[in-house]
Amino acid sequence: MAATGHSAGEYITHHLQNLTVCKVDGAWAVGGACQGKFYALNVDSMFFALALGLLLTWLFGRVARRATTGVPGRLQTAIEMVVGFVDQSVRETFHGKSNLIAPLALTLFVWVLLMNMMDLVPVDWLPWVAGMAGVPYLKVVPTTDVNVTFAMAISVFILVLFYSVKMKGIGGFTKELTLQPFNHWVAIPFNLVLEGVSLLAKPISLSLRLFGNLYAGELIFLLIALLGIWQLPLHFAWAVFHLLIVTLQAFIFMMLTIVYLSQAHESH
Repeated sequence: MAATGHSAGEYITHHLQNLTVCKVDGAWAVGGACQGKFYALNVDSMFFALALGLLLTWLFGRVARRATTGVPGRLQTAIEMVVGFVDQSVRETFHGKSNLIAPLALTLFVWVLLMNMMDLVPVDWLPWVAGMAGVPYLKVVPTTDVNVTFAMAISVFILVLFYSVKMKGIGGFTKELTLQPFNHWVAIPFNLVLEGVSLLAKPISLSLRLFGNLYAGELIFLLIALLGIWQLPLHFAWAVFHLLIVTLQAFIFMMLTIVYLSQAHESH
């Protein structure tokens, strides 16, 4: 907490610093020494993202193996509701035929939701435990790291390009970029700029929307933590409101992915 001798600015800056490792002059360095380094690695973001991904895989696999046709347990019921919700969203939005889209949408929704939910853990708890173990920095919300959100968005973008070429062919995809919205060869340069910007905006909007909302939410939790013993009522109130935000952002990421892949399957 801020009462440990740090100023408010130092406290916030410390909590917003990833556990970053890199090589400086042939030796491994941590933290501020890695700023501006291209080959720096945010270890905490990768650790929590992978850990939550493994938790998702284990949890859904366990429920699938123990699923019953009788009266289901509460966990099975909750997961069936999530699966049904995602399946309905895909049916209403995706107009092509693919065995990948529904599992992908389910994975993205639950994984992003789990990563977002880490923002509800009090900001000092896990960093304090890490500090006791000698770890100087720790950010526990992977989606507040723009590298994580960009990596996920780029993965979706690669799928968009793959299905665009697969469904329309190279010629069809090229025509889509060069002969829309004006179907005349004179307008090809203008069309290419418009369609190119629209295409590149997809991964940027996916990543920055998720990153911006979660980063802002984390910053508000840090500002609340500066109140010391008076933080609990405000922390609870903001956590309840933020619960809606983290769920909504996971839903938006999933829906935009479905929409983009649906557009990739459509021919004009």
